[in-house]
Amino acid sequence: MDRSVLHAQIPHALAGIELPALGPVRRGKVRDIFALPARDALLFVTSDRISAFDRILGTVPFKGELLTGLAAGWFERTKDVCRNHIIDRPDPAALVVKALRPVAVEVVIRGFLTGSLWRDYEAGKHTVYGVDIPAGMKKDSAFETPIITPTTKEEVGTHDRPISAKEIISSGRVDARTWGEITEKAQALFKAGQAWARQRGLELVDTKYEFGLDANGGVWLMDEIHTPDSSRYWQKTAEGMRALDKEFLRQWLLARGWSGEGTPPHIPDDTWVDLTQRYVELFTLLEGHEPDLHSGPSRERLEGNLRKAGLLP
Repeated sequence: MDRSVLHAQIPHALAGIELPALGPVRRGKVRDIFALPARDALLFVTSDRISAFDRILGTVPFKGELLTGLAAGWFERTKDVCRNHIIDRPDPAALVVKALRPVAVEVVIRGFLTGSLWRDYEAGKHTVYGVDIPAGMKKDSAFETPIITPTTKEEVGTHDRPISAKEIISSGRVDARTWGEITEKAQALFKAGQAWARQRGLELVDTKYEFGLDANGGVWLMDEIHTPDSSRYWQKTAEGMRALDKEFLRQWLLARGWSGEGTPPHIPDDTWVDLTQRYVELFTLLEGHEPDLHSGPSRERLEGNLRKAGLLP
């Protein structure tokens, strides 16, 4: 995609939105969430905000559209593996979803020893997850069977922390039966994701899932699935494995000595565009076609589409 188009979208990136007609907004790292009580639903608006090391760092042009499009595709492809919360997509960056009681755990599943888990492994801190990882493994090596290393789900600005399955159950976040069902579904979703990615020359390295419970305690997949914000993708090249996900930004920050503490370095526009290009490339590989992106003011487009869908007066 022409870099000039991406650069031109930077001033139109959606940092967040208020919709007074829908009441107060609940703001996450990326999504702005509004209650739709008459529909027993929620409106998820995926902003162009981006976070790394649990800090919001800026906006990435077209990110909300790209993530929503990828998530919608994955929700459709995996709906027979695990039911999900999606109801409608009234705008390229918005979803109407079923209201659920979120499980306060991020279910991180990993096929390879890399990223933050490798850093913990090197430092001898990996045992906190309560998962057995063999001694002597090398960076980026594959696990025989994907492992689950859960974390807590904290408020924006607070670091998520590792948590073991034993603590998840003892703390009352979910009971043992429900946790067993969640981990079974996470493994099945990851297996389906890896298979689809490999057909397209990619490796789904790791990801995180979030689950919610309905009034009867039924388990549903929610939030997002297999996006470059929640997942790590590798593409094999002559020079080695290339990251097509948010890891590009994490490594850019780490190379400048920043890993979440203190003031982050200034991130130039070219770096935001580099990241968008990776997201566009990933979308094209996974979906088999280039994304249909909407240049211009994001807020006006979004509000207009929500009115057409009858969600705004």
